[in-house]
Amino acid sequence: MTSPATLARQVHQRLLDFYGQPTWRNPLPPLDELVCTILSQNTNDLNRDRAFASLRRRFPTWEQVRDADPAAVTAAIRPAGLANQKGPRIRQVLQGISAERGSLDLQFLKNLPLEEARLWLMKFKGVGPKTAAIVLLFSLGRPAFPVDTHIYRVTGRIGLRPEKMSVEQAHVYLEKLLPPEAYYAAHLNILRLGRELCAARKPACQRCPLRELCKFARSLENKSDI
Repeated sequence: MTSPATLARQVHQRLLDFYGQPTWRNPLPPLDELVCTILSQNTNDLNRDRAFASLRRRFPTWEQVRDADPAAVTAAIRPAGLANQKGPRIRQVLQGISAERGSLDLQFLKNLPLEEARLWLMKFKGVGPKTAAIVLLFSLGRPAFPVDTHIYRVTGRIGLRPEKMSVEQAHVYLEKLLPPEAYYAAHLNILRLGRELCAARKPACQRCPLRELCKFARSLENKSDI
């Protein structure tokens, strides 16, 4: 029986062979990435980017966002959806960082022990394991593995994680299966697979490079043989 760590390495290599070495968009400074990721919650990339651009046009500095009238922030991020929740949340995070650090600079997280940096980010309301991991991995070059809905779905179908494991637990579990140097490419390639082939309702198993490894695909094949 294939061990979870061996399966994880096989999945990673097959996706590298299929998609190649992925490249993230130009990395943002950590505070920008933090706000951008909060905006991304429960919306798509296009709406997130529109809201982020609108916010920066309206408020050129994060200090201005922190000190702004709440209604003005909410109006600026309207394209992201749930603006009445995300606007106050962003301002509260900015205010909390300022209160603790005296400035809006998150570069200090690069030098903290990894788990300490992760927990520091997650103490702010609205910053969960995924958001913290995105900031750590893509902005600060720290070894963290973000798990979004696509990655959670794909890893569950493959059998890469226990079926009833929560999203929060999956972050720690999947980080243990892959070497840190693989987190970047594995995250982006599994995410791409979830968006392009392993859809929630109609997965394209016949075109998937992981079908021979995938528990879900094998179960469909067994049903078709009955």
